[in-house]
Amino acid sequence: MQDFLKINPNDKVIVALNTLPAGRVVETTDDNGAPLSVTAIEEIPAGHKMALYDIPEGGDVIKYGYRIGNAKEPIKAGAWIHTHNVKTALGELLTYTYEPVEVEEKTTEDVTFQGFMRPDGRAGVRNDIWIMPTVGCVNNIATAIANEAKQYIKGSVEDVFAFDHPYGCSQMGDDQENTREILADLITHPNVGGVLVLGLGCENSNIDVLKGYLGDYDEKRVKFLVCQESDDEKEEALSIIKDMIDYVSTLKREPISVSKLVIGMKCGGSDGLSGITANPLVGRFSDLLVSKGGTTILTEVPEMFGAETILMNRCADKELFDKTVNLINDFKNYFKSHNQTIYENPSPGNKKGGISTLEDKSLGCTQKSGSAKVRGVLKYGEKVSTPGLNLLSAPGNDLVASTALAASGAQIVLFTTGRGTPFASPVPTLKIATNSRLANKKGNWIDFNAGVLVDTETTMEEQGQKLFDQVVRVASGERVCSEINGFHDMAIFKQGVTL
Repeated sequence: MQDFLKINPNDKVIVALNTLPAGRVVETTDDNGAPLSVTAIEEIPAGHKMALYDIPEGGDVIKYGYRIGNAKEPIKAGAWIHTHNVKTALGELLTYTYEPVEVEEKTTEDVTFQGFMRPDGRAGVRNDIWIMPTVGCVNNIATAIANEAKQYIKGSVEDVFAFDHPYGCSQMGDDQENTREILADLITHPNVGGVLVLGLGCENSNIDVLKGYLGDYDEKRVKFLVCQESDDEKEEALSIIKDMIDYVSTLKREPISVSKLVIGMKCGGSDGLSGITANPLVGRFSDLLVSKGGTTILTEVPEMFGAETILMNRCADKELFDKTVNLINDFKNYFKSHNQTIYENPSPGNKKGGISTLEDKSLGCTQKSGSAKVRGVLKYGEKVSTPGLNLLSAPGNDLVASTALAASGAQIVLFTTGRGTPFASPVPTLKIATNSRLANKKGNWIDFNAGVLVDTETTMEEQGQKLFDQVVRVASGERVCSEINGFHDMAIFKQGVTL
């Protein structure tokens, strides 16, 4: 295994893959490809950066071939570069110019998975029964019903579970609209074999209101119950679910083109290897799925700041470019409207793992987008409709962003992590470790080890195909760790006043 990596020929830093002791001589190349020898003048922790050149105060620190910040003080070649001597170079609202780049897009042979075709033409990768509360007041009832209803599972029905959330009432304006849209998106999600919408009766987002957000829905698969109108809501709900399972259990998996797959892409608990192993690997996967007519969705807008022009210039046309500009600046205005610092990032865990600035984090984060053109830009709660790479408006918070991906139609979420997390989302959440240490330590959390990209002689192409094959298996019914553990989480983006 190599001990360090220079990501881009123009970089002014290398990344330590293992801790480099003071006095270690690093042999690499300069901007022109000529041999370059630099001695570490202090210990460089694994995942962190070492300067290859003297950098003056205010000088650009280059990683991934882009500026990740400016030096706070003069930095000597061989020095550790981190938060103590580098700061963000980002401003606030910016003006952008569309400078489209040529993108080579390939078409590759179709592959099929075993899934469930739904009446609306979408495909499901699970045939679960969901209980969806319209309001947090009935959360405990929903959970109790789900636990008891598991006894009725049969046939192709895979699980019964409820999604707790604290919303649906005491909200105003756009905040309430977000809740209604997300609930409606999940109620009609293709992974749902059947869903019981459980209302209280007096809430703002009651069942009668929510029905107006559902559009055309399959009445065999979507049922409703208002608790205040029932003499025994638990008994009545179990009867409804038992009858629903009788129907849903007869549905069968069938071969479906992977062009019907929609895969969400998210990272969290990132470290210095995120932008080197797992995120580029997901980018490779995205390009492969898109080449077969499939769809991927990239979100967590605040972690695009500093790398947004890379995405903007890959937009398929000027209209999408303008939407991406609004996507970025609208989120910055959201921060400003709450008197919050736009660049309050990276997190403490990110910094410990070697990420120094938001640009550093964003340039790693956006590696998940691969190299395909941007074909769609979605508002929060908007369902995806255009095949190919899409951008989605949602925050960086893991649970909120992953829920947003599911609500937009993702049947599976790929989640890369350098530090590990057990959480799930409403859909199968496949965890990809950036490093082998995490994969070996947390085998009950991690589904795929991208750390082998720096541990072994394997290639990105080989691992990209391996990840693609695993996603096809998951789409065909193979369970991921979070499902085996029984974890299913949902979180809605809270943006407004609570009454």
